[in-house]
Amino acid sequence: MHAPQRRPARPPGGRREFDDRPRAAPQPPYLGLLARLDGFAPERLSTLIEQRAVVRIALQRGTIHLVTAEDCLTLRPLLQPMLDQALRTTYGRRLAGLDLDALAAEARALVEAEPRTFQQLGALLAASRPDRDPAALAQAARCRLPLVQVPPRGLWGRSGPAAHTTAEAWLGRPLDPDPCPDDLVLRYLAAFGPASAADLRKWSGLGGLAPVLRRLAPRLAAFRDEHGRQLYDLPEAPRPDPDTPAPVRLVAPFDNLLLSHADRTRVLPEEYKDRVMTRNGIVHGTLLVDGLVAGTWRAAGEREVAVVPFAPLRPADREAAGAEAERVLAFAGGGGTVRFETPG
Repeated sequence: MHAPQRRPARPPGGRREFDDRPRAAPQPPYLGLLARLDGFAPERLSTLIEQRAVVRIALQRGTIHLVTAEDCLTLRPLLQPMLDQALRTTYGRRLAGLDLDALAAEARALVEAEPRTFQQLGALLAASRPDRDPAALAQAARCRLPLVQVPPRGLWGRSGPAAHTTAEAWLGRPLDPDPCPDDLVLRYLAAFGPASAADLRKWSGLGGLAPVLRRLAPRLAAFRDEHGRQLYDLPEAPRPDPDTPAPVRLVAPFDNLLLSHADRTRVLPEEYKDRVMTRNGIVHGTLLVDGLVAGTWRAAGEREVAVVPFAPLRPADREAAGAEAERVLAFAGGGGTVRFETPG
């Protein structure tokens, strides 16, 4: 049986491993929810961040995600092996011979005394390690500690530096001491199934999950895709008929819709990949037509949205894309101009 596809219902996007430059703005989760939920108001999410019910933290693929406090405490320890490997790969030489446990203990004391940016944290850690690269020291702390970004970072309509403290200090609770990988797999399938073991690995950055899938298989629905690959899904998950109309949507930059499968052609045609995902790690906002990427979009100033289709749109799709762009403008706090750039 060929596998039906489900369009994901969960938001946020991420960014390139161990990259915390300011260009990774906190707005994508808000735009992701706008595309998925009728009547979503950004203040609702900002309130949850201020109430510490949701947090921004490095999780899957070592990138920043916005998740519930419960997911933070459960997923973060499960993903530790992936973060350790990424640290060795990226900063191994610059950290060779360093006592990482001692560094983590010092970093914990520093960020729990006062939230710190990575620049501040690296400088403080380098004070007693003058022969070490401050950026590498800060990233070692990021790997070894569950560091969350504190408000106003992540709040709608406000800005602030990416300052960090530990999840334990911010949430007043410890990490799950015995997290179950089954929970991670089932949470993934709830959002992105039907999916394969390779898809799960691509989304999480974590290896060794194929045995978990096999163990869970009796509880899951199983399919084969057009290439004969084994796919799994939750039995009760929605799987619309392939002919079900999919509305035109403007998908957020760095959206997990584009980042959570090994075979991205189920959403992103191969010929468009380089127009959407740049070599320096940017994932542009995309125009979705009939469930497939058909262009990109961007905010062009405070009161303008530019839509860039990759091929001429049918009149009805162009009208729907314009309406979506107007919805983004209204969501941002007022009207503005929608501009369609020449397809190409």
